[in-house]
Amino acid sequence: MGLGLSALTRLAGSKVIERAGLRKPVQNLVSAGTRSGFRVAGAAGRTFKSAQKLGKPARLAPAEDTGLFDLTPSEDQQLIVETVTEFAAEQLRPAAADADAKLQAPEGLLSRAAELGITLVGIPEELGGVGTERSVVTNALVAEALAHGDLGLAVAVLAPSAVSTALVSYGDEQQQADYLPAFVGENVPAAALALQERTALFDPFKPATKARRTPKGYQLDGVKSLVPRAADAELFIVSADLEGRGPALFLVESSNSGVTIESEPAMGLRGAATGKLHLEKVALPAGALLGGGKAEVFTEVVRLSRLGWAALAAGTAKAVLDYVVPYVNERKAFGEPVSHRQAVAFSVADIAIELEGLRLVTLRAASRAEQGKPYAREVALARKLATDKGMQIGSAGVQLLGGHGFVKEHPVERWYRDLRAIGVMEGAVLL
Repeated sequence: MGLGLSALTRLAGSKVIERAGLRKPVQNLVSAGTRSGFRVAGAAGRTFKSAQKLGKPARLAPAEDTGLFDLTPSEDQQLIVETVTEFAAEQLRPAAADADAKLQAPEGLLSRAAELGITLVGIPEELGGVGTERSVVTNALVAEALAHGDLGLAVAVLAPSAVSTALVSYGDEQQQADYLPAFVGENVPAAALALQERTALFDPFKPATKARRTPKGYQLDGVKSLVPRAADAELFIVSADLEGRGPALFLVESSNSGVTIESEPAMGLRGAATGKLHLEKVALPAGALLGGGKAEVFTEVVRLSRLGWAALAAGTAKAVLDYVVPYVNERKAFGEPVSHRQAVAFSVADIAIELEGLRLVTLRAASRAEQGKPYAREVALARKLATDKGMQIGSAGVQLLGGHGFVKEHPVERWYRDLRAIGVMEGAVLL
């Protein structure tokens, strides 16, 4: 497929085609071939099989309640954050501009990211992972560190762990035996949590995608939007309105008949290679229902996903702050650094203040979630701050760079576009 599309692309750009008046038809053929290619790629995946028999589902225990809210990372957390921060700086940041332009991560980048073992942290030891207790705070710190490199690529890196985390927390013994072994191997599959739909004022608790019962299980019909790495994904967790019960989650393999993928480039998150997931009369077995279709399971998935987006917002907002401080100190106007101007200094200070507030609320929500305490209020606050202040910080970053904030030579314009996604996105990541 790649060689064929490459040849067509070169043909579309040739002068001979232009003189013959055939440029437009050939370009249409290339476009159609690209869409078809995405559909073929989305349907080609591995066969998931049980590697072991489980007597009961493996779950991570809640973290110990120390009675204190301490933001100081443990030694293990500090080591993980330092490793991920180094990876983001050396691998994600340099590749971000190219990924944004080409709508995909550079060759080999995501496989190198998988070698970090991000999915292993949330999988119990008995299933091949390294997890011993819920690690929502650790996951939040990892998401923040990755987003400091690039938010779009961070989403691409974290998408598989959203699926594995959901399977650990809500999957039954058969679902865990079928799918989780793949997430602890050398070749971690691309996977995605697909909640988003292209609907004005989209409410994740009222999905337009429908699921109806059949004698053998369920049938899904609908379209999911802005699914990260959709063309490469082999496994999806899809939300749908289950007749008579409300929203529920279903495990859908890309090889299922009726599953097709098409590209869906967006304003931001372009490095995540977002796409549409089309579900047309997709037949699923009864065992594809995740978490027994319980309302509280779906609610927790939405909350933990929103918490993940708040952590991502904090990471990218920190990237903006770290970039504008040296810029305003070095950029001179009228014989002195622009940071000497009160309006500029106050704007930078506002970014720092709002960022600290966002991080505090996000980590507090993560701390309560991993200890099994109620955290709905804290997630709502984190979501609100991430949506409003994240976009405000992105806009301020562009403004502080002046004309440089509008050109691609500086990454702030990309961070601004990415931060606007925080208030729109549902799903994709999960802490």
